[in-house]
Amino acid sequence: MDYRSNVTYITFGGHVEVHKYRYLYFVVMFTVYILIISSNLTIVCIIMIHKNLHEPMYIFIAALLINSVLLSTAIYPKLLIDFLSEKQIISYPACLFQWFLYYWLGSSDFFLLSVMAYDRYVSICNPLQYPTIMQEKKVNIFLISAWILPACQTSGAMLLSAKKEICTFHLKGILCNSTVQTLHCMRSRIQNIYGLIVLVTTVVLPVLFILFTYGRILVVSYRCRGVRGRAAQTCLPHLLVLINFSCLTAYDVLLPRLELDSPEIVRLIMTLQVLIYHPLFNPIIYGLKMRRIYDHLKKLFCRMV
Repeated sequence: MDYRSNVTYITFGGHVEVHKYRYLYFVVMFTVYILIISSNLTIVCIIMIHKNLHEPMYIFIAALLINSVLLSTAIYPKLLIDFLSEKQIISYPACLFQWFLYYWLGSSDFFLLSVMAYDRYVSICNPLQYPTIMQEKKVNIFLISAWILPACQTSGAMLLSAKKEICTFHLKGILCNSTVQTLHCMRSRIQNIYGLIVLVTTVVLPVLFILFTYGRILVVSYRCRGVRGRAAQTCLPHLLVLINFSCLTAYDVLLPRLELDSPEIVRLIMTLQVLIYHPLFNPIIYGLKMRRIYDHLKKLFCRMV
């Protein structure tokens, strides 16, 4: 606690020998950050520029990639500053704000993935009604809902955390994620119930909906050979992204609840996987597996060469 400014500071304790390898950490993570920004924004720009990609599926992909850029920007600059600082600290309000951005954008990703699953379901199972169902107005409603609904739910959880008294000022991590709950003197029943409701509505229900829609697509693909190729080409990237993101989310949610006394190096590696894999995994999967995007990327690189 800084009594002169009346600001509470939290110390990050998840860095491993940061004073010894600070410049190595900085160069590696700065390179990763540049790769994340450039790869995601490249595909977003390709989708915006080329009219044959102005379809609901590609618009949702662009929104998902924008989320990756925003999430990385909410975490990486602070992380890079910490690598070069003598003390790895953050004010409690700033920590809560980073926590809010982290879970708002993460929840938004699940909403977008569920909307993308619905889009593929309508396209493959009801192709004749697709233009009528997936109109521009409905696409805009889906996009706005995917950002506003998670923001409202996450802000409620953040306000509950802000009112809680903290007794610990040392965070076992390198960023403000679910481990922020370990700072509180005690966990209230209201906060636990609200957190469970948010978890069910933002993660569990979207994942169940996605599995249901892809199950229906699988049944239709099995019955109709003509749609198997199109279903595999468009649904496989979404499933790969869902599996990757779900595994990382499961680790993040279970981390503070299991309260495992794992070595610092293990916690650091797992946290870095969350920060690196998902933002880099998305543009690679969609850039290589989505045929139209891949063709435009190929033309772009051929011009550069």
